[in-house]
Amino acid sequence: MHFSNKYVSTQVVHTPTATVSASASSKEKLLRPTMESTRDVAAASKIGKILGERLLLKGIPAVSVFLKREQRYHGKVKAVIDSVRDAGVKLL
Repeated sequence: MHFSNKYVSTQVVHTPTATVSASASSKEKLLRPTMESTRDVAAASKIGKILGERLLLKGIPAVSVFLKREQRYHGKVKAVIDSVRDAGVKLL
């Protein structure tokens, strides 16, 4: 997860091969018109839901979440993780 002053970006990386399995960002042109803001907690929640749906479409039912040292489980981080879980992806 990466949060800038303007956008929210998330991606799931397959660790052994170091390839991106799925990603979602508020920078995507198709998503921007459906969001009021591209940087708040509501945008983070929507990005998490889209990421969860994309994971399920690719056949990935479970992922592990690793937070950076400075990231805490609240605010935007919590919104993304909870939305991925609500979309049906199991978190390990």
